[in-house]
Amino acid sequence: MNRFLIVADSCCDLPLGIIKQHDIRILPMTVHFKHESFQNYPDQREITNRVFYNRLRERQVAKTSQLNPADFVSAIEPLLVEGYDVLMITLSSALSGSHQSMVVGREQLLEKYPDRKIVIIDSLSASLGEGFLVLRAAMLKKEGQSLETIAAHIEGLITKNCGLFTVDELGTLLRGGRISLTKALLGTLLNAKPALKIDLNGKLVPFARARGKKNAILVLLNEMERLIEDQSIVLVAHSDSREEAERIKDEISKRHPDIPEIVIGEIGPVIGAHTGPGAVGIFFIGKER
Repeated sequence: MNRFLIVADSCCDLPLGIIKQHDIRILPMTVHFKHESFQNYPDQREITNRVFYNRLRERQVAKTSQLNPADFVSAIEPLLVEGYDVLMITLSSALSGSHQSMVVGREQLLEKYPDRKIVIIDSLSASLGEGFLVLRAAMLKKEGQSLETIAAHIEGLITKNCGLFTVDELGTLLRGGRISLTKALLGTLLNAKPALKIDLNGKLVPFARARGKKNAILVLLNEMERLIEDQSIVLVAHSDSREEAERIKDEISKRHPDIPEIVIGEIGPVIGAHTGPGAVGIFFIGKER
């Protein structure tokens, strides 16, 4: 069995400790503030999450850019030269063109390295939804499973990989051009918080609305209770809202005492440019999305 590595883009938002523990390789994506650009590394070497979210609170507008084929080739080619095959799990193709760029880069690399294997899986998810699949793949690798077996298992999980979100404020979505001024004003006046999910097409869509953040989180928890199937692990994401994530973790533990592990991870700048500060999400394997 050939040696292989698990690779993901930095939108997987897994904690640095898990990335190091499982030797997961990360392709950084880029976030921009006007004339400044920062790569989103898990160790936050170019910009910390706290600095990033504080800039959003100051009403600075963050933009993101997708990876291009050359980015993929430059990151993956050294691994192939070292004799590794690659299992790559990507941010949803419905949210970014990065997945397609990687597919193009893969074809370029296989022309040069025909004996190597490069498997690319579209997570059809984001943040720790993508991260959930990456972590599951890494755990199976540690058990000694082959690249092909792991890829088939991950592909089979995609339609059951549930991601539920709510956001704290609508200003980031407005400033980034993702909602209209009318919707933002109405939402702010009514203190309306959307409950969002990642659908089967990999898009973030609303499924409910609640008055206030606490009620929105309650909607997420109730939806999780309705859907959850595999209780081996649950991931909780937050954008500079650790205390809130801890409270969600505690509530999940009360509702589902048989879940042995609940991992908290912080949403990085690339996904955070869309959600804004104060967003929270819950990720798990359910009966359906």
